[in-house]
Amino acid sequence: MSELNSIAIKIISSGKGILAADESTATMTKRLESVNVVSNTESRLKFRNILFSADAMKVCVGGVILYDETIKQTINSTLISKIISSSDVVPGIKVDTGAKILSSSTEEKITEGLDGLRERLKDYYKLGARFTKWRAVYKISNSFPSKVAISTNSHALARYASLVQEAGMVPVVEPEVLMDGNHDSKECYQKTSEVIKKCFEELILQKVDLKGVILKPNMILPGTKSKEEIDPEQISELTIKCLIESVPKEVPGIAFLSGGQSEFQATENLNMINLKNNSNFTMTYSYGRALQQSALKYWANNQDDIIGTQEVFNHRAKMCTLAAKGQWKKELEKN
Repeated sequence: MSELNSIAIKIISSGKGILAADESTATMTKRLESVNVVSNTESRLKFRNILFSADAMKVCVGGVILYDETIKQTINSTLISKIISSSDVVPGIKVDTGAKILSSSTEEKITEGLDGLRERLKDYYKLGARFTKWRAVYKISNSFPSKVAISTNSHALARYASLVQEAGMVPVVEPEVLMDGNHDSKECYQKTSEVIKKCFEELILQKVDLKGVILKPNMILPGTKSKEEIDPEQISELTIKCLIESVPKEVPGIAFLSGGQSEFQATENLNMINLKNNSNFTMTYSYGRALQQSALKYWANNQDDIIGTQEVFNHRAKMCTLAAKGQWKKELEKN
């Protein structure tokens, strides 16, 4: 278990964060088609490998979450995980099979993927993965998330985490309370607190070693349809309060998801969280779109300009890493 703690700390230490490159084939196809790039096995790998071989990997990124397709791919007969490891970055893998409709609540979802997970984990370990990710999603409304959705997803997250540690890998536990809706920040705080507390209750019940876990939560934000105006300082205060009250001290660190925020918003809010952080938790990032979107748009316009694409990615990763240290400033952003 001390080895798992060491892996977790390596992934999130010194301002380093996690590149979430674990989009499913369907999601990655939507991303590529949105910038008029044909999605196929080759194009998905080509874009991802441009990021994996960028300079930012050596100084800003501590871990990369891969998708099942990607972790099995090679470049010149070299496994993707080996390419990532060559930059002293820890390869990871998404192991859930997606959120499906919860049988008792047609508007809520349960994340599936426990069947056959023990065997799949053994295969992923052989392919080079040393950490994993499982995402549960929770909807906010007057009646959601329901007790059933909170309980069943927390139980699944804990079962997943237990199996992952058994396989010698670090579980990233991602209970995401969605930004969709007209709820205010106070309601987001209350619901997120309830979700995270139940999640750790289950993790402890199932004897998961919390020193070998990374939490990937949402920040406390008003819903996308809310009329509430809230600044980064208020967001940081609510987010830190929620986590201090809900997360056991044994957890080595927290890597926030961007959850639909723009690149700028995700960076600005993370920076303020670290400026205000009065906890012992390392607080960093685990971003997908908020790390990749500008690079993807640039690459789509000239797919042969690998260096230019990497420069865009390097800049964004540097901004996020500065934010993870509380050292980011607006003036550092490119126009």
